[in-house]
Amino acid sequence: QVHLVESGGGLVQTGGSLRLSCAASGDIFSISVMEWYRQAPGKQREFVAAVGSGGSTDYADSVKGRFSISRDNAKNTVYLQMNSLKFEDTAVYYCALRVFGIPYWGQGTQVTVSS
Repeated sequence: QVHLVESGGGLVQTGGSLRLSCAASGDIFSISVMEWYRQAPGKQREFVAAVGSGGSTDYADSVKGRFSISRDNAKNTVYLQMNSLKFEDTAVYYCALRVFGIPYWGQGTQVTVSS
């Protein structure tokens, strides 16, 4: 069974930074694709960033150049470094572990950017 626990969310001013962490249980972390999604009030959940098992990364256009995803396989943890935060980055951020096409989700962590 896979459990994901996000942390690091909070309240930050426009232009500030936060680093989200997502710790995974189980033995499949190193072969999994790790992803971050977010969902703002009244909106659909949207893709933010992903890092493959080999370290390749992908980002939504809205966060390119501001956010950075990384992983530490020794700690079973994926990170999302968020810089130059904007009001529109306010959302609940979810971590996802995807293996053999099956996604597992964390409970989410709130990020609020004050204007």
